[in-house]
Amino acid sequence: MPESKLSIVTVVGSLNIDYLSSVTHLPAPGDTVAASQLRILFGGKGANQAIAAARQGAKVRFIGSVGDDDTGRSYLDYMTKQKIETDNILQRKNITTGSAMIAVDQKGENMIVVAAGANAEISPDDIRQAADQISTADILVLQFEIPLASVTTAIKIANKTKIPVVLNPSPIHDEFPWGELIINYLVVNAGEAEVILGMPITSITDRSQVQSLLAKLKIKNLIVTRGSKSTLTFTEQTVIETPTLSVSPVDTVGAGDAFCGTFAARLAENPGTLLSDLVMAANCAGALTTLSHGAQDPIPDRETTDATLQDFQAL
Repeated sequence: MPESKLSIVTVVGSLNIDYLSSVTHLPAPGDTVAASQLRILFGGKGANQAIAAARQGAKVRFIGSVGDDDTGRSYLDYMTKQKIETDNILQRKNITTGSAMIAVDQKGENMIVVAAGANAEISPDDIRQAADQISTADILVLQFEIPLASVTTAIKIANKTKIPVVLNPSPIHDEFPWGELIINYLVVNAGEAEVILGMPITSITDRSQVQSLLAKLKIKNLIVTRGSKSTLTFTEQTVIETPTLSVSPVDTVGAGDAFCGTFAARLAENPGTLLSDLVMAANCAGALTTLSHGAQDPIPDRETTDATLQDFQAL
């Protein structure tokens, strides 16, 4: 295995304030559901993934946007305390920081409504001005909670400078130019995979059809998380099925982001690591994140993830 080094992960993405309510069941259209508790927490898929990567030991740079409100200023201070570089997090005048209204039921399932706020102000020019933060990184991580033009601009910079791209295309955007940009690692859940590929991903037997579609879409590796079911990884040559850690989830909001950040940090640290090992570590981090409320607070550090991973592999 290659010698470990301090890895650099650049995240381009969103920062939100999460308003997290606990409910007995998720509301149907027209329903009013009483919440037993309301928590106000730091969130946003981009920030969640950045914090996950930082807790795994990566040096993390963030390109994003907050408002010039109190929450925006608090978020910048918080990110600095999380050892994340904030030089390229811009404060927008007369714009509120992004927010998300989240309802979580007794089974840990959730429903999320996002108000983009300052996240919607990130422009392709902002990305180009921070191009060196992408071109000198080991890995670029992105999601779809910022304008699509800014996402594609960042990927183009990474493609040009041969920086591997980890893309978590959530929430799904119909206008993303699949097949025009190189995506080294696409991390999706089963529903997102079906939308992007136009077919359900049910097992490793889907290998040949999936690989053909990936080649057309310029996706080098597809990682499909499936909740408590095994994670499926389709590469250009093979398919890997990786088991997940069995847990009783309290809140699944941050699980996918913990997975992405952990995967990116460990890939950046040792690019020669087996994909199955990277996914196993990411599965553990994602599962551990479901054991408490909120998207960021429960994200485990490297020591906790490694200890859990060792116990899991010993079973």
